[in-house]
Amino acid sequence: MQTETTSATAPAATPGPGDARRRGPATAVLIAETRLFLREPGSLFWVFVFPSLLLVILGFVPALRETQDDLGGRRVIDLYVPISILLAMITAGIQAMPPVLTAYRERGILRRMSTTPVRPSALLGAQILLHGAACLGSALLVTVVGRTAYGVALPGQLPGYLLALLLAVAAPLSLGAMICAVTPTAKAATAVGSGAYLVMMFTAGVWLPVQVMPDILRRIVEITPFGAASQALEQAASGSWPGWIHLGIVALWTVAMGVAASRMFRWQ
Repeated sequence: MQTETTSATAPAATPGPGDARRRGPATAVLIAETRLFLREPGSLFWVFVFPSLLLVILGFVPALRETQDDLGGRRVIDLYVPISILLAMITAGIQAMPPVLTAYRERGILRRMSTTPVRPSALLGAQILLHGAACLGSALLVTVVGRTAYGVALPGQLPGYLLALLLAVAAPLSLGAMICAVTPTAKAATAVGSGAYLVMMFTAGVWLPVQVMPDILRRIVEITPFGAASQALEQAASGSWPGWIHLGIVALWTVAMGVAASRMFRWQ
């Protein structure tokens, strides 16, 4: 999946000193980036709509709606609700966000911003906030679609589910920031992101739910951020508190990638 990044090609929309004085630098950037973000129908579709659409399509397969003893009486479609939620997060963090930020740097927009009251870090914060909000909105939509279309039960352990969800949102955004840090151009970010996207989709269980993977493969996948997140979300959805090991793995990966990104990131 590749989408054009309007924000990367519209430096004129970057708020100037006058906007920053009236609204505050961070607020001015957030408003401008929100407008540009909403003008990206491709990104909005893949992050907000496609995960729910995938869930609907999978639900057309009768076998996925049948209870299975080896899944504890659950159905495969039940497992695909948290998987679809993770798909939205992976798409936002790895495919949508990195090309935007690297294009800003490549075109010198960040360098020009450094001469205004608007700091480049405000732009990074706005992008993370917008993509994170899109992920949470997509998670809500997937949950509603799963419940109304296929009777998927709501999370049985809501506090644990919300905790796992927030950690799961942070992980791909940290990975996306790291991709921005190590890629010099938007094309490079897209190429690296596409490779990482396929790997992360597999570890999240998009092609094969983690819960039904062979034991050895499942143990390997569970030490990846999205394999651990998939397990944590599924455990909380079934009514159990998510395993601290899985939560810890997601948190550790998030911190490690965030620290690496902050040290390697170059604004120009």
